[in-house]
Amino acid sequence: MCINIAAILRFSLLDYPDKISAVLFTQGCPLRCVYCHNPDFQSTNVVNNISFDNVIQFLNTRIELLEGVVFSGGEPLLQTNLYDAMKIVKDMGFLIGLHTSGVIYNNFIKVLPLVNWVGFDVKQIFNKYSDITQINNSEIQVMKSLDALINSNVKYEIRTTVDTRYISQKDMVNIAKYLNSNNVKEWTLQKCILRSKEENINVPFLSDDNISELAQYININVR
Repeated sequence: MCINIAAILRFSLLDYPDKISAVLFTQGCPLRCVYCHNPDFQSTNVVNNISFDNVIQFLNTRIELLEGVVFSGGEPLLQTNLYDAMKIVKDMGFLIGLHTSGVIYNNFIKVLPLVNWVGFDVKQIFNKYSDITQINNSEIQVMKSLDALINSNVKYEIRTTVDTRYISQKDMVNIAKYLNSNNVKEWTLQKCILRSKEENINVPFLSDDNISELAQYININVR
């Protein structure tokens, strides 16, 4: 089994709603988001020394202690053997969570039947998507993946990191309207923190009035 794992979080109460989980961070991401929190996980040329066999050995010690395993990144959909890795973990009795941008549609629909919950990142209104991802036409695959998710029976959370340097209130309203028109009931807004080795910088967040305007179209959660 070849899946490039950059790091393991052995215990989390945050990454899978209402479940105790472990998180596997995979190496590599095709996007270059302006606020990326895990830039060390972007490169596909890094080979890490955490083998999947070691992951399974660890998970064998956590059966009945952990409820779920979340595949995060980087972008997990880059992993050629993601489906097989998820299947092995699910057959051990764990729920499967996935954090994804949905940017590789064919891989997304392949793994979706195995997944119990998806945290799906909507970066920006789609006609301005590259303002955040810095990759032209990245929204095309994302839109297809989002549509597949909404029309599946899989539980999900749609979330947006609100980088107000690049996302205006008008953009946010347009995202809210888009989600509403596609029968999404809740939207999670994440505060943007620019992280570096020297310091963390909090990007100014939306005002209460801004959030109230969005709440006319969809239920809002703030994280």
